[in-house]
Amino acid sequence: MIETLAAVAMFATPTALAAIGETLGQRSGVLNIGLEGTMLLSAFVAAMVALWSGNPWLGLVSGGLAGLGLAALVGLLCVARDADQVVVGTGLNLLALGLTGAWFRSLFGQSGQLFTVPTLPKAGSWDVLSVAAPMLALLALWLLQRTYWGLTLRASGENPVAVEAAGRSVPRYRWLGLMASGSLAGLGGAHLALVVSGTFAENMTSGRGFVALAMVTFGRWSPVGAYAACLLIGYLESLQFSLQASGRGVPQELLLALPYAASLLALAFVGRGVRSPAALATPYRRAK
Repeated sequence: MIETLAAVAMFATPTALAAIGETLGQRSGVLNIGLEGTMLLSAFVAAMVALWSGNPWLGLVSGGLAGLGLAALVGLLCVARDADQVVVGTGLNLLALGLTGAWFRSLFGQSGQLFTVPTLPKAGSWDVLSVAAPMLALLALWLLQRTYWGLTLRASGENPVAVEAAGRSVPRYRWLGLMASGSLAGLGGAHLALVVSGTFAENMTSGRGFVALAMVTFGRWSPVGAYAACLLIGYLESLQFSLQASGRGVPQELLLALPYAASLLALAFVGRGVRSPAALATPYRRAK
């Protein structure tokens, strides 16, 4: 049972970290569609740094910093320049897919090849991020619900005019939410490369960033709810391997589709009637 829980947590952690960070970002009013590209580029950076340095911890930090850098790019365009958040996020996804594919092939050949990177150490079946993810979800919930900082962050996504009237900077809190989104998505991508896969492959995130966006809605914009929703995705991913190992003849394509089908069903049924932050994806300019 403990090994099963560890496997579910391991598969859930990359998506869960991205979803927890995105929950904070969306509560501040910023919709980061570029989670998929952030996770993919961060996975590439983490894998390359770990491979060249021989240190997976350095790779993990590098992945988080890569996510932070991409979030800063989104912030410059969307928070500072009021660009359309959906368009910017879509462009980021395409940019990351193209860059990682080109860099990977330039380093490892036109057809690409799998390689092994140093992985993060485990205590039994548990790695540090799989243990830290639920703690981060609880910490994020406490910050949102029990602190003045969290109240102001939530107000930035609900009623930014009121935040400005109280003498607080809406862009500042949106920047903070976006930084949390980017850095945690970066750690999620690094975890995918340094724990789940132990390597890098082109487009290895396989839609996990989009699943994370769906889990934010599924979790009703609660960090703990988003993490719990990601555990379901982690269970379905782990189920793929157990069913394949059992030799029951279940089509592999069906197994691969399970997490994404669950995400669509969550949005179609569980997400009905759920109200998003009122000012989500709405640019804000201080009144003169």
